[in-house]
Amino acid sequence: MKATHIAAALVLGAGLAGCGSTTPASAPAEQEGGGRGPITFLGGKFEAESVQKIVDAWNAAHPDEKATVVLLPESADEQRRKLIQSAQTKSDTGDVILIDAVWTSEFAANRWVDELKLDTTGFLPTTIETVKYRDKLYAMPLFTGTGLLYYRTDLVKEPPKTWDEMKRICADVLPGQKGMSCYAGQFDKYEGLTVNFAEAVSSAGGRLLDDAGKPQVTSEAAKQAARFLADGFTSGMIPKEAITYKEEEGRVAFQEGKLLFYRNWAYGYEAAQKTDGSSEVAGKFDVAPIPGLNGPGAGTLGGNNLAVSAFSKHEQTARDFVAFMTSAAQIKAFAQTSSMPVARTAIYEDPELVKKYPYLPALKEGILAAVPRPAAVRYGDVTAAIQESAYAIVTGDKPVDQALTELQSALGPLLT
Repeated sequence: MKATHIAAALVLGAGLAGCGSTTPASAPAEQEGGGRGPITFLGGKFEAESVQKIVDAWNAAHPDEKATVVLLPESADEQRRKLIQSAQTKSDTGDVILIDAVWTSEFAANRWVDELKLDTTGFLPTTIETVKYRDKLYAMPLFTGTGLLYYRTDLVKEPPKTWDEMKRICADVLPGQKGMSCYAGQFDKYEGLTVNFAEAVSSAGGRLLDDAGKPQVTSEAAKQAARFLADGFTSGMIPKEAITYKEEEGRVAFQEGKLLFYRNWAYGYEAAQKTDGSSEVAGKFDVAPIPGLNGPGAGTLGGNNLAVSAFSKHEQTARDFVAFMTSAAQIKAFAQTSSMPVARTAIYEDPELVKKYPYLPALKEGILAAVPRPAAVRYGDVTAAIQESAYAIVTGDKPVDQALTELQSALGPLLT
């Protein structure tokens, strides 16, 4: 999900000022330079209220170095575009930025973020790999996660483990459910489509890249995954409106009772359980691993990390703020108010939190087994190529074999 000067449109788009609680462990003394003073944190819209509480705690303990939150757009592609635009102008407006877990190589290689020397003890191992470039640390993990299958427990006895099982369940259940479709994920032409396509390929037993980093999107597994998505739209298993779904559009559809199965991140769990009238499925759903071709699928590793802008004028404060935001105490405080998965291992074993979010142990297993997206320096070009071909597949604009052959050719030069 991530110095930096965000264009006027972003600043006007949304900003939250913080005021207000415990002293963080400071960044190591060897990290010198950059200065101290008030900072701006360019954060995400998801769980902004819970994040603001941690910012308030920082501000209470640091009245002369307060952090102000400015919210990035909801779309990951738009977030990246605005952050890069700011970095290329060497703007110092943003001091700490929230970057998608797959952007680290690109931002580090271009020297848009600074190397960090912080303690990574206690974080899920897979999340630590997302903050490194050439074995050096350029960010700290904050959020993590992988895809989960939300399903209606009042209509489904056991969640499906395979795509065929899901289709059979839908065939049995949907005739008696007016206005309900079988399945949806995120299929709009943005980063979520890259994630959903990658998950389908992994869940069919394939990979986007081989161990040498070469594209493998014309494999039989990739073709089976692409056909699953294409046939889903053609048959109506996936509703036609899902071609416009990002996370929130699909979450709302599931909460309104329009979907039997929905692939989403864990953040949507809490909202769907609300009993204030905003959810039609409260108490009537659960989550499970996503299904695959021949058994449980393999999710894509997601997440958002905190990085320090290379152009910050208050870099030392920014580093201390990152250490504070990702500390064990503040991560637990966040987890107590939000279902967004966080990157520290202890959260998934905390009895209080497991009672509140029963899926945490299973989610931990899924995260540890999740498959990352390509960690490419030219990631923007890589994901654009994947989105172009995947969108042509799900809309039916191109046959599967043609789209994947073109994608194979497009990815080769981008990954060298």
